[in-house]
Amino acid sequence: MNAIILSVLIMVTLSLLRVSVVFALIAASIIGGLYAGLPADEIVSAFNDGLGGGAPVALAYATLGAFAVMLSRSGITQRLSTRIIDTFQGGKQTQAHTRTVTWGLFVSLILAGFASGTIIPVHIAFIPILVPPLLVVMNYLKLDRRAVACAITFSITVMYMTTPIGFGSIFLNDILMSNINDVGQALDFQIGRDAPPKAMIIPAMGMVLGLLVAIFISYRKKRTYEDFPIDGQEQDSDQQQPTKLRGWQLTLIITALIVALVVQLWSGSMIFGGLAGFALLSFSGIVRWDEQDSVFTQGMRLMAMVGFIMIAAAGFAGVMKATGQIPELVQSSVSMIGDSRSLAALVMLLVGLFITLGIGSSFATIPIIAAIYVPMCLSFGFSPLATTALVGTAAALGDAGSPASDSTLGPTAGLNADRQHDHIWDTVVPTFLHFNIPLIAFGWFAAMTL
Repeated sequence: MNAIILSVLIMVTLSLLRVSVVFALIAASIIGGLYAGLPADEIVSAFNDGLGGGAPVALAYATLGAFAVMLSRSGITQRLSTRIIDTFQGGKQTQAHTRTVTWGLFVSLILAGFASGTIIPVHIAFIPILVPPLLVVMNYLKLDRRAVACAITFSITVMYMTTPIGFGSIFLNDILMSNINDVGQALDFQIGRDAPPKAMIIPAMGMVLGLLVAIFISYRKKRTYEDFPIDGQEQDSDQQQPTKLRGWQLTLIITALIVALVVQLWSGSMIFGGLAGFALLSFSGIVRWDEQDSVFTQGMRLMAMVGFIMIAAAGFAGVMKATGQIPELVQSSVSMIGDSRSLAALVMLLVGLFITLGIGSSFATIPIIAAIYVPMCLSFGFSPLATTALVGTAAALGDAGSPASDSTLGPTAGLNADRQHDHIWDTVVPTFLHFNIPLIAFGWFAAMTL
């Protein structure tokens, strides 16, 4: 068995058995490296070298968590939930009203995800700020959080796959098109800027289908949750009631939100954006000066799981690359394909699934698989659009259903703020079933028809 497949299977199996994802990644790295014949010191070195790639994301999540907890102390986010629940009082809890509020939540979260990847490119930074205060509303509606997780993952994935704005411009133009053209240059093969959006429309329709199935069929039944306190608020019961804000404090809160966004866009770093927002809120008087350190620590704890998983995932990816068995995995798959174009497309997508499940990032995966897939696609006679669809879909599979992807970790960080949402069974498994399977099916269809 190829070391990549073995490692991914071990990682996924341990995760499904509710073993810590961090432990699963480390154990899978060690076993996969040893199986590939790497000495122990090389495995450790490759893992350590890879850790640095996850550190900026982990620190960014920590600072965003601190900013989110500081913002929650103002009571402004709790007021949003209270006002929504108040609309049910006075005999207004009709089926039509419940349905309106439910769809309002879904639409708002999806639109926020759309905006976070395009016109306001903050990626998943909105989740720890917007989602935790809405948990009490979801509890009141008995809304299945697995459907919400699918909606958020859909919104932050489908836009960069199809729309060349914000992160979509980076994915479609700077990474997908650029890597395909770099590899294809020696093969006299090039694509234009219009090719990636066209090629990814059909795979994206698979994600739309998966979202509809998740909301209307799989998770449409009511699910009961308890009204537990949000992480970082247990130690301060006095802060559970919304604080009465003065006019200048409300102005400062709004300014802090704007400053956090502007600094992030200016610096290109969620770390500096979160710190700027936190620093500005520190002068609002919402939290006493001697409690600042405690609030920051609570915020880091809120996002600690996400950060450690991202760091471990970067180390795992480092070991997988060091084994040198990714090209071998593809070549061994080619030997069983024969001359069948349809089988070739399916195998390339399945191999891409294994590669990207481990690495957990479509952006980081494309340079690896483009170098292997473009020559293969040309040898089987795939068109430029079909080639682009195969490479792009194979990469997107990692974001849609990997335990180590920020597209699944982000929703979990928000929905698990009261510790009632399991990362693997409530986010990863639902998104894998509802997005990865349709992505493979629609990606294959795109490759055969474009």
